[in-house]
Amino acid sequence: MRALLSTTLMAALLALTPVAASAVQPDEVLKDPALEGRAREISKDLRCLVCQNQSIDDSNAPLARDLRVLVRERLTAGDSNQQVLSFVTDRYGDYVLLRPPFKATTLFLWIGPFVILAIGGVVTALYLRGRKGAADGPMAAGGDTAPLTEDERRRLDALLRKDKA
Repeated sequence: MRALLSTTLMAALLALTPVAASAVQPDEVLKDPALEGRAREISKDLRCLVCQNQSIDDSNAPLARDLRVLVRERLTAGDSNQQVLSFVTDRYGDYVLLRPPFKATTLFLWIGPFVILAIGGVVTALYLRGRKGAADGPMAAGGDTAPLTEDERRRLDALLRKDKA
């Protein structure tokens, strides 16, 4: 029983493990394995400008294919990895890099998520504070603060007695 459980658990874990999918087409692959390895290394650092959350190595978008071909052409022409990256960033900007450098033009890419998270936290805190104040009663909500009149108190007592009976 224990062996069956561990085998089932292992099969489930393997089924849930993401399979590395590559969008590189066979006609794109370079014949030289060393150049192809360099092309794959560079492609993993370049963002697909259509998908935006994938490298060009993983994307099936036509623009990603064009960039993969461009990288391979530059490597075949004799460019170094850094020269290829410089060529692509000169054309498309630092946004094409999955890890853009920290500088003035990419500042929002680096701190933007933290700013949005902080704004969300402040908005949530203000919302929850407002709800707490409304739940505290009429005084906290800015409503009427006058006590019940004698007539209102008698009617309330009568309703409560009637409710108990």
